[in-house]
Amino acid sequence: MCTILLVSSVFLIAQEPADSLGIEGSAVDSVPKKKAAALDAEIQYAANDSIEFFFDGFAILSGDANVKYLTARPLEITADSMNVNMNNSTLFAAGRKDSTEVLKGTPIFKEGNDQYNFKEITYNMKTKKGYTRGGVTEQGEGYIVADKSKMNNDGTVCMVGGKYTTCDNHDHPHFYLQMSRAKVKPGSYIASGLAWIVLEDVPLPIGVPFGFFPFTSSYSSGIIMPSYGDEMERGFFLRNGGYYFAISDHFDLELTGDIYTKGTWALNLASNYVKRYKFSGYFRANYRSDVRGIKYMSDYNKSNSFQITWNHRQDAKASQFSTFSANVDFQTSGYNQSNVNNYYNPVQQSQNITSSSVSYTQRFPESKWSIGIDAGLSQRSADSSITVNAPNIVVNLQRTYPFKRKNGVGKERFYEKIGLTYTMNFQNSITTKEDQLFKSSFVRDWKNGVKHTLPISATFTALKYLNITPTVNNTLRWYFNKEHRDWDAVNQQEVRDTTYGFYNVYDFSVGVSANTKLYGFYTPNRKIFGDKIDRVRHVMTPSVSFNYAPNFGTSFWGYYDSYEKMTIDKNNADMVHYETVEYSPYQRGMYGVPSKTMNGVLAFNLKNNVEMKVRNDKDSTGGTFKKISIIDDLSIGGGYNFAADSMKWRDWDLVVRLKLTKQLTINLRTSFDNYMYAINDAGNPVKVNQLRWNHGQFPLFMGTGTNFQYTINNDTFKRKTSKDKKANNDDDVTKDQIGRAHV
Repeated sequence: MCTILLVSSVFLIAQEPADSLGIEGSAVDSVPKKKAAALDAEIQYAANDSIEFFFDGFAILSGDANVKYLTARPLEITADSMNVNMNNSTLFAAGRKDSTEVLKGTPIFKEGNDQYNFKEITYNMKTKKGYTRGGVTEQGEGYIVADKSKMNNDGTVCMVGGKYTTCDNHDHPHFYLQMSRAKVKPGSYIASGLAWIVLEDVPLPIGVPFGFFPFTSSYSSGIIMPSYGDEMERGFFLRNGGYYFAISDHFDLELTGDIYTKGTWALNLASNYVKRYKFSGYFRANYRSDVRGIKYMSDYNKSNSFQITWNHRQDAKASQFSTFSANVDFQTSGYNQSNVNNYYNPVQQSQNITSSSVSYTQRFPESKWSIGIDAGLSQRSADSSITVNAPNIVVNLQRTYPFKRKNGVGKERFYEKIGLTYTMNFQNSITTKEDQLFKSSFVRDWKNGVKHTLPISATFTALKYLNITPTVNNTLRWYFNKEHRDWDAVNQQEVRDTTYGFYNVYDFSVGVSANTKLYGFYTPNRKIFGDKIDRVRHVMTPSVSFNYAPNFGTSFWGYYDSYEKMTIDKNNADMVHYETVEYSPYQRGMYGVPSKTMNGVLAFNLKNNVEMKVRNDKDSTGGTFKKISIIDDLSIGGGYNFAADSMKWRDWDLVVRLKLTKQLTINLRTSFDNYMYAINDAGNPVKVNQLRWNHGQFPLFMGTGTNFQYTINNDTFKRKTSKDKKANNDDDVTKDQIGRAHV
């Protein structure tokens, strides 16, 4: 690039007339003043191809020419070529056509934050006036296009035959407002004479004798002009007309409405809000009264519908202890189908299910407690059904040690290792029709309940190497109704009676587990394997656990009941069948009921890991080693249920994981059945309570599941990145050298 820096004194300046000192009756002497500078700031010229100076005060800049006038409000002109007259501080800039007759390098005029694009410009830097052709500038949400315009020194632009459009095709916009004459003050307004609308080059008989269109960088209140048209079923309309309230920089409000000549009308409310580093969101509410057909005719139909949309987002920096979010889309059934604005939107027309959610979470500083509240809603427009889950409350306590001393001195006591967590869930739910939701009874129609979960555990060390962990899991359910059932022998049907109150449903389970690790090392024979392999390590992790849960179906607990069902044969009234039906009064509760099955399972597992330590070939000293996984995991496990009345042995599970490389892992899983199979009366194979090894047979192979896992991380492309970096560095050096040589 060829660059020349010139100060303002380079320009030729015309000399001011001499000041005369006249003395009556004597000769007149002239005392010339110093030349005044034509410009009051620095000028910078630059061009890629060439800069030519001529003795008559002209200069030609070719190839990406650039001129900067560094005043308080900097001015910059860029074009393919420029002709500069330094005698009167004027320049002419234009583009050029390439081999395909496409105009390239057209002038770009920048002054402060304003930018204009022209096909040609003649500009006087001293007077700050100019003439342009083919000008384009963006103002507000649209573009101003002018074939001929004049730039004034006060920053305004006068134009003839100007266009105002929002179309991105500036040379040939699809639609625009044609202005006979106009004056533009960038960032402030457009004042025009006669103006009319042109659509696809066809002038429409819609215009104004004069117009004033203000621009502003900050939003302001104002009228929203409606759109108009004709719709077959609803008639002529004015749509989306109303008023916009610019309440503050953080909050606005838009009220609009629709009206149709056949009776349909709508009201719309929209609001956006934002608080920097706190939250942002929007709210929409729409109400429609749709009228179809002619009143008192058979096809006449009137329906009311509404929609509420709310989206709230909390900034991640707003609070480290509380979060709030909302995503609400609630609408009456048929809203999209009856909304004329969605007639040609297949996505909205086919939308059948909508969902909404609101959630709040609060964590307390220096406390392990937290609370969460949420609400959810889902709708099916096909049958107008609605499911509401609200309010749902969750209270959590992180793991804590209630018996641990605050200032522990000496050895830790065994009871200090006892830890617990706590979770409370409170849920309410109902599924009904839209028109019945607000008519429902919270006590009788809603399904609700409270669930408390309290697991307690501790880990102790026995015999130095054995880890023993006892656990107790407690679950308490609170229900507010229960359902009694009986049999109506006369009507031959089940009858139900619901009573309301406060009911506790409790269950628990206890367990204990133990595990340890066993290490084995093997050093290969040096004569056979050499010193490449340092050693092989085998780690075995045996574990055993026992879990017990009683049968909560006994009468002691009172969670189950029964009734005698007597059915009469329709063909023979003397034939009566009796059947005992067992049920739980709480089985329709939110969190179910405890199990009727006793559980006493002894489970055991043996996990194996084999690794090899080999010498690192990349280390010339031979003093470093690396680990190679031979078997990442080989586990076999099974169990025995003491409480089962038959088939107490569980299947044997075998898991193998091989780590072929750092990224590639193969997982194999299979199981073996301990029991025999026999053919039943229907000719189908069924499992029978006979162990296979009692019949001299190995457990039955039940098939294998295999999956491959490939992990990608930053190290995956480490070598490739290094090569690329070296290549890029080489390229950068070459480009830099070429660039310096070119300059």
